[in-house]
Amino acid sequence: MFPSGMPGHFDDPKSSNERASYERSQRVVEAIADESNVIDLGPRAEQSSAQSLVPMPPRRARELPDPEPPDREIRTGDVDPWGRSERVRSIARRMYDPLYRYWFRVQWEGIEHIPTESGALLVSNHAGAIPSDAPAIMHGIETQLGRPVYGLAEYLFRELPGLGTLWSRAGGVTAHPDNAYRLLKEDQQLVLVFPEGAKGTGKLYKDRYRLARFGRGGFVEIAMRAGVPIIPIAVVGAEESMPILFKSRRLANLLGIPYAPITANMLMFGPLGGLAYLPAKFRIRVLEPIHFTAEPDQERYSRARVMDASEMIRGRIQEALYDMLRTRRSTWW
Repeated sequence: MFPSGMPGHFDDPKSSNERASYERSQRVVEAIADESNVIDLGPRAEQSSAQSLVPMPPRRARELPDPEPPDREIRTGDVDPWGRSERVRSIARRMYDPLYRYWFRVQWEGIEHIPTESGALLVSNHAGAIPSDAPAIMHGIETQLGRPVYGLAEYLFRELPGLGTLWSRAGGVTAHPDNAYRLLKEDQQLVLVFPEGAKGTGKLYKDRYRLARFGRGGFVEIAMRAGVPIIPIAVVGAEESMPILFKSRRLANLLGIPYAPITANMLMFGPLGGLAYLPAKFRIRVLEPIHFTAEPDQERYSRARVMDASEMIRGRIQEALYDMLRTRRSTWW
């Protein structure tokens, strides 16, 4: 291609040397690409320090991060489909435990009636301007049986700024039949419900431990449809922990809430009384489970049968409350 004697022609000695140097460079590039440890360039390579190659250590593969989180507690602390966070619940248990043990001094009876597996609907009386029975029941079951408890709460309660989110992270679920059914039937969880609703927490101290009507028995129909037992629970002590002396209808209408309580705690401690419980001793009695013979997942159930079962459960809890009140020595000890 090039005339003889011209630079770049591979026939002359100088061009031959350049060609040999080029070929050695190509061999170096290929050797590096092949990740060779030592590359032999021939005897002429030793004559030129510029063309010598120092042996290279083998390349190490890049260490990729472990796709799995190293701390599995991170996953257990994630929020579940119901909004419950095991991490938040664990913190809540540690914070509430001193109040549970040393302030309320909760005493259990019949906790063995609560199953360690499978779903069950826990039905309890409800009391106190800011109810203290729900956290006591949930805490006791979780610490003694190691099972989570999901408490059904009114939608209004869930809308309270900050408090609603905290309740959800701690195991609270909006009170709706579909939610209860899924928790009981599909997830096989323990669900806590208070059929008295706001009528229970809003009753005056003079009406303490007199159970209000259990609604229209919807909780019974849910248990029948899910095919799970109902476990009645009677709680003594919550009525005295934050007793309601009277209610302000005008303030309730202004705030858009079912009732605006004025408690003995507020009269004693001022504004802080809304957060300070009196040290009433709690006694919690778990009654024998009630199983239904009705076939699960029916489109509808006999209204008379549902109401009869509701009144029977209410009667058992009421009887247990009277018995516990007769046998307790003191409200505080």
